[in-house]
Amino acid sequence: MTLALWDIPVVTADGASTTLDEHKGKVMLIVNVASRCGLAPQYAELEALQKKYSDRGFTVLGFPSNQFFQELSSNDEIAQYCSTTWGVTFPIFDKIKVNGKTRSPLYAELVKTKDERGIAGNIRWNFEKFLVTPAGTVMRFRPTTSPSDPTIVAAIEANLPR
Repeated sequence: MTLALWDIPVVTADGASTTLDEHKGKVMLIVNVASRCGLAPQYAELEALQKKYSDRGFTVLGFPSNQFFQELSSNDEIAQYCSTTWGVTFPIFDKIKVNGKTRSPLYAELVKTKDERGIAGNIRWNFEKFLVTPAGTVMRFRPTTSPSDPTIVAAIEANLPR
């Protein structure tokens, strides 16, 4: 993965165009989230990681997607749900498409990454996770892998800025 990942345009939940450049040098856990998904309790684990490591150069970045028909309709509803239900403090971005011809440029790049079984390609479900190191290396974890899985935690800790 090239450092160009930080230059890919994204849109914040309030509609501002930006890039991930402000997070350059951090360990990022990029997750396609959905409020009405059975995996939504992972929000609590994602927030726990955010609280534990954010002051050490780590952030979770949530990208809502309704491609599996489990996300609320507006960014305001999503933000309210995340904050009141799970106490989310990490950035939540504008809703995106993670699969198909109109998928976001960020996910067009991320899905090239192979998972632990050596499989790349489409996002299979909500809460698929991509850990991006400060050097630009990307690791992929499938939806049912818990954010607090020892493999994810070890990868975060091994890549935190010194």
